[in-house]
Amino acid sequence: MAFTIAIDGPAAAGKGTISKAVAQHFGFAHLDTGLLYRAVGRRVLDGVPALDAARALVAADLDAGDLRTPAVAQAASKVAVIPEVRAELVDFQRAFARRQGGAVLDGRDIGTVICPEAEAKLFVTASAEVRAQRRFAELAEAGLATDYDRVLVEVKERDARDTGRADAPLRPAPDAVQIDTSELDIGAAVALAIQAVNNVRGVF
Repeated sequence: MAFTIAIDGPAAAGKGTISKAVAQHFGFAHLDTGLLYRAVGRRVLDGVPALDAARALVAADLDAGDLRTPAVAQAASKVAVIPEVRAELVDFQRAFARRQGGAVLDGRDIGTVICPEAEAKLFVTASAEVRAQRRFAELAEAGLATDYDRVLVEVKERDARDTGRADAPLRPAPDAVQIDTSELDIGAAVALAIQAVNNVRGVF
């Protein structure tokens, strides 16, 4: 049986962590679609044209160990505004979404563009300040030198690119359940997400 859960939201809102937990809870496969753009962005940093990188993308590219760096994140955001790049990656995502056994996809346009027919849709968000603090803590823990003010600027810049792009802008699907994690711990946020999915499945 195919059952798709689409989880969208801005950077560092918690959608990745929530998506993995939801997938584990239901026994579904999980795809962080942002990794597709990070993998393309990583190749662009090496001098490969964005469209060529998207066309050559294979699943193994998503396992690269350096896809979480700030430089790759910024590159990913920039290539994600290129319509031709997005078009190249659509089929990969849609095929994953309809696999048997269920799938959870998280990204920025899953419920609106990639899988508008998804059985369950969530939009995970948080204030820019909270998201910047989370990202700053992650970078500090990884030993990457930065400062909070710079991270906040980068978060706001990425939000502007993601919401302002002409092709597949970041926004909640009209029927998405919105979860604001600004004042929630991860356990509470995951519980809300699972309950939202169970509501759709008719499990109470």
